[in-house]
Amino acid sequence: MQNPSDQNPHSTPLPLDPETLEFLQGVFDLVRAGDADRLGPLLERGLPPNLRNQKGDSLLMLASYHGHLEVARQLLTHGADPELSNDQGQTPLQGAVFKGDVPMVELLLAHGADVESAGPDGKTALMMAAMFNRINLIDLLLARGADLHARDARGLSALDVARMMGAPDTAAQLEERLGQTQA
Repeated sequence: MQNPSDQNPHSTPLPLDPETLEFLQGVFDLVRAGDADRLGPLLERGLPPNLRNQKGDSLLMLASYHGHLEVARQLLTHGADPELSNDQGQTPLQGAVFKGDVPMVELLLAHGADVESAGPDGKTALMMAAMFNRINLIDLLLARGADLHARDARGLSALDVARMMGAPDTAAQLEERLGQTQA
């Protein structure tokens, strides 16, 4: 676990005493549970909003993944970085898209999440929405500037991954956007 005062992901973490580790685990538990009422005062008193756990998941990543909109809003208001990726290279936006959480995606984009940020495999949020048949997110991401023609590390587009994953609704939606006919 990183030292909470250290925001550099490449530095060596300092050992923490058991009480501090227990407190930090409690903070992560608050976020996972969506307890905005208890998290807010901690942030007001200076709790760093970009804390990360042993997997590199930030508080915002956990709030986004678990669908806790008010917790995410508080974290963003207190300076959480919407682009802080975990050890797998995933961002909070990608977590929210994976879960199909439209309000969370809107919140993250409104607070500076990059609609084109991609994981190590080059997959963007649009590609993830296409893969998991998230038709409600395709138009939103495109309206926010997602590149319909972007390619991942294997050279695949959002349409390609929708077809590969057997996501017929998003494949049809993307084909229509591209002006193609269905095969």
